[in-house]
Amino acid sequence: MDHHGLHAPVNKSLDEMTDEERLRYEHQMRHERHKGHEAMHSEMVLILFITLIAAQIILVQWQKHHYRSYSVVSLLAMWIIPLGISVFQVWPRFIVIWMLFSSITTFVIRRAISKPIEGSTPRLVYKWFLFIYKLSYALGIIGYLIMMATFMGFNFIFNQAPHVWMDIGLLIVFYGLYIGVLGRDISEICSEKMAAIIGYYTPQGIPTRHLKQNVCAVCGNQLLVSEQEEGIIENTYKLSCNHVFHEFCIRGWCIVGKKQTCPYCKEKVDLKKMFCNPWERPHVLYGRLLDWLRFLVAWQPLIFFFVQGINWVLGLE
Repeated sequence: MDHHGLHAPVNKSLDEMTDEERLRYEHQMRHERHKGHEAMHSEMVLILFITLIAAQIILVQWQKHHYRSYSVVSLLAMWIIPLGISVFQVWPRFIVIWMLFSSITTFVIRRAISKPIEGSTPRLVYKWFLFIYKLSYALGIIGYLIMMATFMGFNFIFNQAPHVWMDIGLLIVFYGLYIGVLGRDISEICSEKMAAIIGYYTPQGIPTRHLKQNVCAVCGNQLLVSEQEEGIIENTYKLSCNHVFHEFCIRGWCIVGKKQTCPYCKEKVDLKKMFCNPWERPHVLYGRLLDWLRFLVAWQPLIFFFVQGINWVLGLE
């Protein structure tokens, strides 16, 4: 069939057309429907590019000037949007993990914001989020090692296709980072709520009750060992301001909750003194990767949804 003849007009009804003429007619209609789409696609790419730049500027300014509201909205988006996508795409694994994590975390949050606060609540809250932090870190390392093993061809030893191991590695890394972001943000809210409820400081940083000797300045419970002794379960830390803490409490406050001030007097915390082990120092830098994932999971879907709305309003396909 002559391809140049495909563009010759067909002036017959569908019933009168031969097979060749019907093919030519469908080809012409397809071209007619897509006429001008190149310019339309260029407009869509331009809209996406401008929206991404504008969104970055707005988010940076929002985070800089209204960090509290930015954090709350980011947390809600991180928590809800992936679930909505998973329900729409029917991903049962993520839904089950999300429900398990959310159920336990919701219980912990309720304990943290309840009044009057129980004496066992602070340790429960901090130990849970410390566990989430360690789990996130471990999953990230495991997923990374699986991907590196795939690059080096170890998968062929077990007779596995490369894409299978790579998918598993990426999945484990995603779950680790996702849980880490949620745990990091929720723990910050819980730590501030608990400190205010317990009464150690007001939002202006002024302590509202006297701290007894040999009592943790975070949870208010008795210290088991002094800062010079090696503890069986956990050690005791003393900051430069001379306030002392259980290990789980101060690690939860400073690392999981992104706090670098004393929970009691708000003095700046010297992390280098607290973490002499060089293997623990990257834990602080690990938070930067979690901040990047927050944008990828929480804000990027919203930006693309907004761009789709603009395209729909403008009639772009």
